[in-house]
Amino acid sequence: MVRLHDITGWWKNHKEKDDLSGLAARFDELAAMRRYVPYLRELKFNKTSLQAGNARSAFKGRGMEFAEVRAYNYGDDVRDIDWRVTARKNQPFTKLYTEEKDREVYVWLDLSPKMMFGTRYELKAVTAAKTAALLGWFALANRDRFGMVIYDGQQTRIFQSKRTQENLLAILKKIEQIAKESLKNQHIIEDENKSLQKLHKKISRRAIIFAISSFDDFEQSYGKEIAKLAKNNEVFVVNIYDTLEEKAPPQGEYLAQYGTQKQLLISKGKDFDKNYQTFFAQKRQTIRQFCAKFDCRYREVCSKQPIYKQLRPV
Repeated sequence: MVRLHDITGWWKNHKEKDDLSGLAARFDELAAMRRYVPYLRELKFNKTSLQAGNARSAFKGRGMEFAEVRAYNYGDDVRDIDWRVTARKNQPFTKLYTEEKDREVYVWLDLSPKMMFGTRYELKAVTAAKTAALLGWFALANRDRFGMVIYDGQQTRIFQSKRTQENLLAILKKIEQIAKESLKNQHIIEDENKSLQKLHKKISRRAIIFAISSFDDFEQSYGKEIAKLAKNNEVFVVNIYDTLEEKAPPQGEYLAQYGTQKQLLISKGKDFDKNYQTFFAQKRQTIRQFCAKFDCRYREVCSKQPIYKQLRPV
């Protein structure tokens, strides 16, 4: 939902520059996300846990093998508390696990028409692609196997998880191609549930999964399949949003478009502002409650703010 003259000016500026900056993810931008990996380390993106050899996985994973019990420390995952030992010792103790030797990290990336929305800086699809690229570089830096599933509304493309830079660069190049093609797509042929089902069938072992989307109509379009994935995997739900979803726009007439359908909306009065903010607040709350119920992790990434600063533990 954007002012008609604003979006017209935006497209005009990009046309004059003869590029798609902010409209489609570019390979050079995705490759450059590698520079932010050290920042994630400093921010302690997730608790580290022992992995095979000298490498340590930056992604939180309880793994499959129990290691030992120690006294609970501030910041430990409450889900790992050993209640039997806690009751016997009369103080909290937590379980430690050794991770699998060959950890897989998968990203489910939404580049469908629903993500072709943005008001100022870039489309949500571009932010989502950059987030996926950063996670890919982070996974390789920690010697995890990285794979991706790209959903564009037309079809789902699956990329095998590998621990090589060549594989990641090939994926980033494909993202650039799909992102450009997605700008022309107006209709959704394959729904999100079917795409997530394909990801579920692909995973043969316990994995870390990042689902990156704006998650419109979450319960019907995503919830069921993400809940299934969360049964045997560590799932992160990464909600991409635009600044216009935080606060109602100033008073005026706005052109809203989804697919080929357009509607004129009028922003006026306190009631409109309240209903507007309530709608988006309820959407986020629905996703948060779902994640709490099905043991998923929740992240929010705004298209106007540095991505690496927003991937903090919640």
